[in-house]
Amino acid sequence: MSMKFWQTGYSRRTLFRQGGLLAAFGAIGGGVKRAVAAPLQWGTNMYQSIGVRPVINARGTFTIISGSMTLPEVKRAMDEASRHHVHLDELMDGIGARLAEITGAEWGIVTAGCCAALTHFTAACIAGSNPERMQKLPSLDGLKNEVIVPAYSRNDYDHAIRMLGAKLIVVSDKAQLEAAFNERTAMVYILAGPGDEGPLGTAAISEVAKRKGVPVIVDAAAEVLTIPNVHLQRGATAVAYSGGKCLRGPQAAGLLLGEKSLLQAAWINSAPHHAFGRSLKVGKEEIMGMMAAVEMWVKRDHQAEWKRWEGWLDQIGSRAKQVPGVTFTVTQPGAGLSNRTPQLNISWDGAKLGITGTQLNETVLNTTPRIVLARATAGSISVVPYMMAEEDVKVVADRIHALLSTPPKFPEPAAVSSASPAAVGGQWDVKIDFVRGAVNHTVVLEQDGGRLVGTHRGEFDSGELTGTVAGSTIRFNSGIQGLGRRVTFGFSGVVEDGKISGTVDLGEYGSAKWSAERHQYRGGQRRG
Repeated sequence: MSMKFWQTGYSRRTLFRQGGLLAAFGAIGGGVKRAVAAPLQWGTNMYQSIGVRPVINARGTFTIISGSMTLPEVKRAMDEASRHHVHLDELMDGIGARLAEITGAEWGIVTAGCCAALTHFTAACIAGSNPERMQKLPSLDGLKNEVIVPAYSRNDYDHAIRMLGAKLIVVSDKAQLEAAFNERTAMVYILAGPGDEGPLGTAAISEVAKRKGVPVIVDAAAEVLTIPNVHLQRGATAVAYSGGKCLRGPQAAGLLLGEKSLLQAAWINSAPHHAFGRSLKVGKEEIMGMMAAVEMWVKRDHQAEWKRWEGWLDQIGSRAKQVPGVTFTVTQPGAGLSNRTPQLNISWDGAKLGITGTQLNETVLNTTPRIVLARATAGSISVVPYMMAEEDVKVVADRIHALLSTPPKFPEPAAVSSASPAAVGGQWDVKIDFVRGAVNHTVVLEQDGGRLVGTHRGEFDSGELTGTVAGSTIRFNSGIQGLGRRVTFGFSGVVEDGKISGTVDLGEYGSAKWSAERHQYRGGQRRG
């Protein structure tokens, strides 16, 4: 199974900005055979007892590799919370007041993750706490149904807002921003990061939104929690965080801070209440675990943590440097607030050592001990200490050193076919068979020897493609941008008897089978 996603950048909230894709980790691709597992064992071998191999996380707080390592205080809070019954409305009232006291925000609630916070806030901006309106959702007839978004803030996670049926109004300058507000505008959504301090940054947008009486929410999922809060100081109405990232709280929890009445309405729109957000339930265990994480955030010695991370990286880098030709540097993050951590970069000449960075990366992922690295190129790897444990450091250092000093034998790359490339130019009717369901697409290939360019038409939208054909082997990649994220396709197959068949790599969505036949024209009209 291809694991190319491990070579992409480590920042979860910037992956889509860089065009990266998180590939599915495990059996999403379908057809994965597993050994028959023994009965579940409680304890250190719990995962192994059901056939799952844990990893050492040297990459960061990605949900696909289960986020952060919760703090001991968080675990204790969740365990104690599980031993008692409480009324959840009373609990959230107490939590709201305590979060306000600690963070300086007017109010706070705990949600089932950052995306859930965005959904509940959107519901509150559309329906308030009016039960009749709440029961209409996601039908927006007669309700406010537009959310203004600066162009730099379009991202994978705005699905949490669109799921309510809201229409995103994307603006690129101040004139478009002013013109976008109308009686249908429910709120403004901003993604924290590059752009949120610019001409269409939070402060500038919030000034306009305040004049129009429209709330503004900032998605700061992977950021450190600033006190007083930088986004609220810039004028935002509310700000949402992930609980299972910098805060090291429960992975299935989030934090929403801001204006009291809107946050109370957001809570009413969520479970345990019977509204649109009922499915996004957060339990007493996650609520108290999240509260413990915030309490600990203001008690933790962040400078000491940073020095400890740097010490770990120096230990790993120094061990790798014992191999002749290997160098390392420890780089510091920029000015951003997301995923703030030092990073170790180890470099070498892959040809001289007999192992490339990508080969080392794939090896540590697929062997024991199993390690997920931050980045890998032909001549380098990177390590992020953010979510490592003390006992992981020597394991990672020894494993990297062993592979650099005594690399395993790697299979020779497949020889490129010397046969003339198959003639594939023209229009093809493509059928894609997913794990569940099938669809018909259209591909137009323009061929120049072994080089391919063209277009890929999906169900709803189109995109460009590039690829190669060598002998009867064909490979091409395409991307289709729809309402949400850009969906990528990696086609590989064999040309035989005027037809093509093979597999499609769908990135984080797994894989599928595909087949294609040349499009047939009848009576001067295209079929279909």
